[in-house]
Formats: sequence, C-alpha cells, structure tokens
Amino acid sequence: MTKIIVVGAVAGGATCASQIRRLDKDSDITIFEKDRDMSFANCGLPYYIGNVITERGDVLPLTPEKFKDKKNITVKTYHEVVTVDDKAQTVSVLNHQTGETFEESYDKLILSPGASANRLGFDSDMIFTLRNMEDTDAIDDYIEQHQAKKALVVGAGYISLEVVENLHHRGLNVTLIHRSEKVNKLMDQDMNQPIFDELEANNITYRLNEEIETIEGKTVTFKSGKKEDYDLIIEGVGTHPNTKFLNSSNIELDDKGFIPVNDKFETNISNIYALGDAITSHYRHVDLSAQVPLAWGAHRGASIIAEQLAGNHEVTFKGYLGSNIVKFFDYTFASVGVKPSELDNFNYEIVELKSGAHAGYYPGNSELHLRVYFNKENRQLLRAAAVGKKGADKRIDVLSMAMMTGVTVDELTEFEVAYAPPYSHPKDLINMIGYQARDIK
Repeated sequence: MTKIIVVGAVAGGATCASQIRRLDKDSDITIFEKDRDMSFANCGLPYYIGNVITERGDVLPLTPEKFKDKKNITVKTYHEVVTVDDKAQTVSVLNHQTGETFEESYDKLILSPGASANRLGFDSDMIFTLRNMEDTDAIDDYIEQHQAKKALVVGAGYISLEVVENLHHRGLNVTLIHRSEKVNKLMDQDMNQPIFDELEANNITYRLNEEIETIEGKTVTFKSGKKEDYDLIIEGVGTHPNTKFLNSSNIELDDKGFIPVNDKFETNISNIYALGDAITSHYRHVDLSAQVPLAWGAHRGASIIAEQLAGNHEVTFKGYLGSNIVKFFDYTFASVGVKPSELDNFNYEIVELKSGAHAGYYPGNSELHLRVYFNKENRQLLRAAAVGKKGADKRIDVLSMAMMTGVTVDELTEFEVAYAPPYSHPKDLINMIGYQARDIK
C-alpha cells in the first residue's frame, strides 16, 4: 500500500488529497495541518467579516471528521511538519496540542504549506492579519467584544481592499494607508483611479506614502507626523512562503524561498510534489517563470498531481496565465497575462478603448476600460486589463481563453460575441481591440 503524506490542508492540500482518493481507493493518505481548520474558503474571509456571507458553514464546510467519513483521508490539525528527511523519506511532525514530536514515513510527499502574512513588527493586541479562519474569528470577536468603531487598514493589495470595503459595510469608520503610491499592483496603475473615487464616495480616509511609526495603546503615530486613535488595525502587507522547514532537506528553494516545480508539479526530488502559494512555475503563453498565488493554480495543481500518482503522465501543467480579479465597491478590476512589471521583457504595443459595457440605448450602461498588450514581433497577446462596473470579468475571461490558445491580437476581430443589447455590442469591445490593432504594425 502506498503511503502518501500531504503537508497543508487548505485549498491545495485538501483538494489534492481528495483528487488522489478519486483515482486511488487504496493508498493510505494523511494530511498534516499546523493550524486549527482545514479547507476553509480563503477568498470568502473578508466577506464573512463584513457580514456579506453570514453562514459559517459556507466558508468552513469541512471538518477532519467529515473528510474522513467522506474520503477515508486522515487530517490531523495542529500538527506541523517541522523537517523533511528526503533521503530516509520521513517527516518530523510537531503536535502543537501535546508538544510532542514524532516521525512519519512516506512513499510520496506532497507539499502545500501555503504562505504566511508579513508583519510590521508592532506589539499590540489590536493588530491582526487575515490569513485563515482563526484570524477571521479573532477579528470578528475583537470587533464585538471591544465594540470597535474605528479601523486602520495597512496595505493596498486586493485583500486589503476587500477588508476596507467589508469593514465599511459592517459600519466601521475605516482609514487606509499604504507606504507607496502603487496600489493593487496586479493592475495597471493608471487604471486604478476608480479605487480612489470609491474611497472618496464612501467617505473613507486614505493616505499614500504613509507608514506607522509607533503605536502606544490606541494611539498611532505616523511617519507624516499625524497622530490618530484606532480600535483595530489590520495589516495587509504581503506574504512569504512557509518553506523554512525545508531548509535542512535537499528540496530546492529559490532565492525568495519558493519551491520550483516542473510541469508535473514535481520538485527536484522525484517523489516529492508541491503546489499552491509556496511554489513557482512558468507562464503558459510566454517564456517566463511565474509565481501566481491564487486559487485556480492550487486546484489545477491538485488535479495534475493526482493524475501523475495514478500513472496518467500525459496530463501535465501547461502554465499560468495569471488571471485575477477583485471587487471594490461598485467596480471590478481584472487582468490576465504577465504582470505590469514584466512587460519590459517584450517589444510590445498597447491597444485600448473606453466604451459602454453594452448597447448604449439599453438602460443601466456604464463605461468599461479595456486595455490589451501584444507582442509586436508575433502579434500574440501578452496582457489584458479591464476596469468597470459591468463586464470586466467577461472580457478578461474571453481574453484568457484567447491567450491559452495562442490567438493573435488581429484574430480578436473574429471573436463571435453572444449579442443582445443588455449584454454587449454587435461588435464587442474585444472585436474593437482587434480592429484597432490592425493599424499598428
């Protein structure tokens, strides 16, 4: 009987174990999870804090007991894998409830340790990060117990933006600060103006190029010299991979601590696989490495690893496209392809337009800003971004499929839209990008 150990029981690890069991009814599968909960919906946590999602079971649908009953997979929470001996094929596991450490052998090892939130280093009971369900409960309980009214959110990535919106919906007076002028960094910076428009429309204070200098009690002193009192601070200042436990092994890590994997999600050691936020792989449409810590990649990796272990070696990973999206009040910000910072690797041109999301004469229209970058040398799509109140997700999803299949910018003229006045135009925005690109040689 094959003995499989999985490190991490959230999106990547739990899904991978479940997919393995779908194809393999006999192997002994054990998941070690260092935290309290398994298989919670990371992306739903801000909305649970904001009371947009009200049912706990919607964001925390599984327990180890339910998983065992449904899948015959053992999940041990509060069990942290602290070292890996890839020669002996064993892991050392710390049981946080008893303080004891024990060794467990494996035939196959799957690493899905995820990432941890960066911290600013201040010591205060009112500072939180939002990474898991335990953090969510702690924030929720703190707001209730302390009747928090005024919150400070530090950072302007998509998690921070979602937290700002949801704390506002919950009735808190929210301030957002960010240490630079670059917000929502996966989006083109000049397309982020609606973020600031929405902050102002909702009377949310924000300051860029601002940082915390000291915290004394509830009083925060900023580098700008301002002093303000808060009841709650949430830090959203990035993450780092949970891979220090691999330092004593022969598993390769890159200079940032990520685990490089091949198109089978294998590490440099053939019986050890990795997936999720802690890995680095490659793009599908261009020859660049890619680190994409988003849900789709974790779920795709889970499926591919399961197929590999079942002997279906022709099923491999063709790469990321980096599709991402965030809602901020009434606006949607979405993009696909290489990051803005990676565009300098290419000789590119830009085509963009601002147009109604659907036929202008149909009520409820709103402006959609669509931008496409293409490679001048082969006309292939490199990146696309869309911002608007309606239709941004649709256009980015279509362009994602176009990138996946190698469609050129000129071939966008051939995209056959499902047209009716409430949804689009006879010539969709995607078509118009293609027509405009014909004039750029």
